[in-house]
Amino acid sequence: MLPPSPGALLALALLAGVAQAAEPPPVPRCTATPRIDVAADSTGQASEVCVSPDEPTAFVFDSRLAPGAVEFQPEGRLADWAQGQEGLTLHVIPRGDYLPGERVRVTVRFADGAAPASAAFWLVGHAARAARRVEVFRQPRPADVLEKEKDEAQADARQCQEDKARLLAERKEPGGLMGTAWLRRKGGVVSKDLSQALKQHPQNALRARDAMSYSQRQDETQLGSMAVGLELENPGAEPWTAAGAVLKDATGAEVELSVWQESAIAPGAPGFVVMGAEREPGQLACPCTLKLWEAQGPRTVTLGNVTFPPANQAQPTTHGARRY
Repeated sequence: MLPPSPGALLALALLAGVAQAAEPPPVPRCTATPRIDVAADSTGQASEVCVSPDEPTAFVFDSRLAPGAVEFQPEGRLADWAQGQEGLTLHVIPRGDYLPGERVRVTVRFADGAAPASAAFWLVGHAARAARRVEVFRQPRPADVLEKEKDEAQADARQCQEDKARLLAERKEPGGLMGTAWLRRKGGVVSKDLSQALKQHPQNALRARDAMSYSQRQDETQLGSMAVGLELENPGAEPWTAAGAVLKDATGAEVELSVWQESAIAPGAPGFVVMGAEREPGQLACPCTLKLWEAQGPRTVTLGNVTFPPANQAQPTTHGARRY
């Protein structure tokens, strides 16, 4: 059993949104957007699409591609690629050593000779956030499709405004350790020990020595939340700092997690990482898979069988035996 430490309170602080996260290292700039419009005057322009090692990304076009009219620069960085028989799809799978931030330019030519005659994309390496399906529109889209996208954008904007209002309201409460004490007064946080059930990927750059998950129930004043605290051991020769994390459930749905880490995990030493999101764990089909990655380099951590305690059934957690 690990000795007591204030680190356990950091997980609670993350659940409440009162922990002050350190500035994360930069991550590759790319998009996991499912839609791309190719304009008639788009010559020389290329959209940046996130891809991940050994994970497929499918491009679906509204116009047929010319047979064999696909070029990759540089060549040899894909494990496999295939053009659909109908000429409307292109499937790509980056190699297992495809690095974060690495870029391969893909150029396709259309079969009908109309403008634009071609389109180009950058496949930008990202440790976890690959675009699964990208729809490429060369022809004007119907009005009903554009109206739907406008409604989705407005809904996203409303959500951003609600999140902003919530964050401003939280500023009225104390921060840091006092904020954590305030949260414990309000209760509703429960924990679960994941250490024995956790499944570790054999190619993980770091080994999880200990793990806890946390849930916080939703009430009339705050959203439900979830968090995971990990003690990781770094067997490598370089320090390791988490740049991001994604939680994926059994249906393939993904939740991006905020990451807090006090300092880089030194070679040969253990360190602690806490991550979480304003999301009801009950909305996910867990057991889930958790993946963390660093900003620059291929070193990732993948952990399976991640579950969360039911916040609406358990009693508030006590924190006497964990360091996070």
